[in-house]
Amino acid sequence: MTTPAARAADGRLSQEIANAVVRGHKRVLGRGPMRAQAFFRHNYIAVVLEDRLTQPEQSLVAGGERDAVLAMRQRYQHVLHDELVGAIEALTSRKVEAFLTGCHIAPDLIFELFVLDRPVSDPYADPDADAPATAISP
Repeated sequence: MTTPAARAADGRLSQEIANAVVRGHKRVLGRGPMRAQAFFRHNYIAVVLEDRLTQPEQSLVAGGERDAVLAMRQRYQHVLHDELVGAIEALTSRKVEAFLTGCHIAPDLIFELFVLDRPVSDPYADPDADAPATAISP
């Protein structure tokens, strides 16, 4: 069972991660997403950004240029790579082994996944909470 202190610590880290990713997007694109959420479990961090399309991107999508917008977003992610990886490493004291991103137009979402070299630990967490789930076949 996770204690209230562990949930609070998890929430602080999740918020700091979401804020760092939003700052990176805002710096590169001039505005951040309308909503962002970050989640972590073991050595995985996922960040979901909502309503990220800029006005010019919305105009391109409306004009049938969906693929061009997706390609452009991939280029933005390349520019953001070092900044986002650096922020995650600073916040977690872990090395990012892999960073993957995916974009979706309708609904307007970006998913960012960070794979760390080891699990994120929390000094308040239940020691059994980080044990990986095991599937048992019948």
